[in-house]
Amino acid sequence: MELYPLLLLPEFSPRPWGATDLSPIYAGRTFPEKIGEAWLTGDECRVANGPLAGQRLAEVAERFGRDLVGDAAREPNRFPLLLKFLFPHDKLSVQVHPDDACAQRVGQPWGKTECWYVLHAEKGAQVALGMKPGTTRQQLEQAIRETRAEDLLNWIDIHAGEMIYVAGGTVHAIARGSILVETQQSSDTTYRLYDYGRPRPLHLEQGMDAVKEKTGSGKVKCPASNGHGKEQQELIASPYFIVEKFALKEPREFKTMEEGRRLVEILVAVSGCGVVEASGGQPVTFAPGEAVVVPACLTEFRVRPQWTVEFLRARVPAGARSEPAVI
Repeated sequence: MELYPLLLLPEFSPRPWGATDLSPIYAGRTFPEKIGEAWLTGDECRVANGPLAGQRLAEVAERFGRDLVGDAAREPNRFPLLLKFLFPHDKLSVQVHPDDACAQRVGQPWGKTECWYVLHAEKGAQVALGMKPGTTRQQLEQAIRETRAEDLLNWIDIHAGEMIYVAGGTVHAIARGSILVETQQSSDTTYRLYDYGRPRPLHLEQGMDAVKEKTGSGKVKCPASNGHGKEQQELIASPYFIVEKFALKEPREFKTMEEGRRLVEILVAVSGCGVVEASGGQPVTFAPGEAVVVPACLTEFRVRPQWTVEFLRARVPAGARSEPAVI
């Protein structure tokens, strides 16, 4: 069987801080319980189109290996990036994810560095990114035990269109009032440090071991114009992922080959509607909240807007990248 662009069904994950109405991303979709996350490229996400319909992404990665995940992915039979929507309608717990070195100390293959693209933000929406300058790990741990940890966090206002880099080891939290698109290393290792007194279990010993007092996290500086205007914008380039935003009114050709390496491409629609076309496969239509995975072996594909389409394009970098410049 030959691979083709895969439309994936989102996996909706209940969270106590989520929402029952996921507009404007999933227009008209309401849920009986609060949904905090919509996983787009999780291992359990199932293919919606073509001969592989019904199979989980993890199964497809195991079967096709580098033809799907590309030459730059760390593991040959595991999908390298997890993308998801976040719908915070209450404060998320204060968390930390391990970096690669910390994760490997406890037997995990890699850590969890991530980024958040702010798709929508109400006035006053905030995230916490790291600790206030001068705060030590010991002071944070004491504040957690005294139920006042939020006072030691570095809370920043966020606005639509911003990209935020969250390096492994960064203490972080998200307040209500935004919709975020998260791109991360394919790991779900999360240590809950603090939950505002809510009765959920904490992972204090492992979490504090993962906490760094200083990291390279922050709002990503806007890159200089690349000559494409509003049609194409690089949002972030890091050692773990590259994310760009496209706003197309005309068809555009793309290649999955970069620096001599085949790369898997992930396209996530955020507004409008588009069609992904590649030789040997049927056209795939994708709308807001849907992801299309273009296997690395296809080398070329085309996105044709239906009127207009805005989407994010995420991939693993072909070569070594430095940490992004942040403010």
